[in-house]
Amino acid sequence: MAQVPQTFFDAVAVRTWCGLALETLGRAREEIDAINVYPVADGDTGTNLYLTVESAVAAVEAVFVGHAAGSGPEDRPTLSDAVRAMAHGALIGARGNSGTILAQLLRGMAQVLADDASAHADGRGLRLALRHAADSAREAVAHPVEGTVLTVASAAADAAAGVEGDCGNVARAAYEGAREALAATPEQLPVLGRAGVVDAGGRGLVAVLGALVETFTGERPRGPVTSAGRVPEARGAGPGAGEPVGAGEPVGAHARVVPGAASDGSVGALSVDHGSADPGPADSSLVDHGPAGPGLVDHGASDARGVTVDASHARVEPVAEPLPACADPGEGADSAAAPGQDGPAFEVIYLLEAEDAAVTRLRERLDALGDSLVVVGGDGLWNVHVHVDDAGAAVEAGIEAGRPYRIRITHFGAGDVHTTGAERQPRERAQRAVVAVVPGEGLAGLYAEAGATTVLARPGEPPASGELVQAVRRAHAREVVLLPNDAELRHTAAAAAEQVRTEGVRVALIPTRSAVQGIAALAVHEPERRFDEDVVSMTSAAGATRYAEVTVAERQSWTMAGICQAGDVLGLIDGDVAVIGSDVTATAETVLDRMLAAGGEMVTLVLGDEAPDAVAEHLEGRVREGYLAVDTVVYRGGRQGSLLLIGVE
Repeated sequence: MAQVPQTFFDAVAVRTWCGLALETLGRAREEIDAINVYPVADGDTGTNLYLTVESAVAAVEAVFVGHAAGSGPEDRPTLSDAVRAMAHGALIGARGNSGTILAQLLRGMAQVLADDASAHADGRGLRLALRHAADSAREAVAHPVEGTVLTVASAAADAAAGVEGDCGNVARAAYEGAREALAATPEQLPVLGRAGVVDAGGRGLVAVLGALVETFTGERPRGPVTSAGRVPEARGAGPGAGEPVGAGEPVGAHARVVPGAASDGSVGALSVDHGSADPGPADSSLVDHGPAGPGLVDHGASDARGVTVDASHARVEPVAEPLPACADPGEGADSAAAPGQDGPAFEVIYLLEAEDAAVTRLRERLDALGDSLVVVGGDGLWNVHVHVDDAGAAVEAGIEAGRPYRIRITHFGAGDVHTTGAERQPRERAQRAVVAVVPGEGLAGLYAEAGATTVLARPGEPPASGELVQAVRRAHAREVVLLPNDAELRHTAAAAAEQVRTEGVRVALIPTRSAVQGIAALAVHEPERRFDEDVVSMTSAAGATRYAEVTVAERQSWTMAGICQAGDVLGLIDGDVAVIGSDVTATAETVLDRMLAAGGEMVTLVLGDEAPDAVAEHLEGRVREGYLAVDTVVYRGGRQGSLLLIGVE
């Protein structure tokens, strides 16, 4: 990673900016959540912005990793590669009103910067990118309102327009213009003035622009005003206003975010903290976490009016946490709808594959259904956000327009976020809860029935650490057991635990590597036991469960069992390829026989949607005939990515 400051906007600068923006939003997330009062006071603007940028960071990192094999200059990403990845990552990971608008701002910048044939952009290119970003974001919002993130974005572009010089000068001007516009938002939007705060979405954009300044100058600019002339003191902020970054902490060094891969990931002994000052490793610590909201349902559900959501790709999320008594309803973003007691009950978000003409019709239909409508994207892929009372109708409109997926429906709750002037009483926290990542809708239902709060990990879409943090909050318990159920999510889960360390809840991370290990752990979970004893029992059960997976090879590859070709059926035992075959049932039987050769009392089979119907019956018969006193249980996992999961305990 190159050091800053950087004179030009190139691929390395994009990478650095994204990393710094994520870091800055991580520090400011709680503050932004707390001032979120328009148009819906659901207290999650900071978190939504963080998750949106986290997705952009992952996409940019993937581009750099993909070019890392070569050694010449031609093997490095171009500016076009990097900004397109940034925009695409933000688009597919956009959360909430403000996150969706930020995704469009980044896309608007990318459209200008990617068209530049040179290896880098100068100050003029950055000015044009900021202008196009602000204009395209405003066009994406059905009813723009002044005093929101749109106003702040326009002010940044205006301030940068007349500035000469390099990217550092342009970025500083844009930041100062945005900072001044943010301070004026309470005068433009009455709900902000009554609450005594600035717009939360605008505050987040100022943070992102501050990271841009730091990218090109090496200096962290002075913080923005958040309420009545107050400049926040960011906890752990490091260098102060305008101070150069110290030699011991180069900006480039902490800007890079590389998705971690588990070095081992095996379930081992868990050290339980009994109050020592040192919490120990992140994956085994008992950490503290603050107030949370109600539980998460990641499988098919019907709302209070009987609207049914397709269980194959929808998740329904209650609002995460209570708001300060001073807060009026709203999320700092964009809608013309004033918050009130009769505001829409649901937030609906989905990705949509559709043609431009169909999206134009979709905008008109959704605009008639609700408010806070934002549709961003292009080139066949769109991110749709709207607040409505009829969630089913909003999804149906997307189906008519094209193919919606990654559907998220948040129920704001009656007398909840749309209530003005009254403080909500937070519900009593439970003593203990389990939060689990699950690979399919069927398993999500199974885990939820067992009392767990679930986070759905769809094929190719692993959850980010912020999603796990939100799930822990939604569990709303004093003690939480976290089950990542995937070796590659171990470090993500550890980062989530680290993030909530200061928020007041005891959290133990059991490094489960498969959903079948999670099932075993959940089966022995007893909330009435002492926390330490419960965690040790669950860890022991998970560690005693061997796991396997039957899947189809996507490409030719070297494996521990030899060379496989695309289309071969692979049997993986404890994460390694052990069997290469051509028939799903035969391969699964071979895998099962190898696992039971070492003994076992219980076989768990989790079938994916694409598994042959007869495979479960065949395997059950195999166990009955060949392995006395071994029981078998079968579950339907839904679209879990693999054809079959096998657990033997």
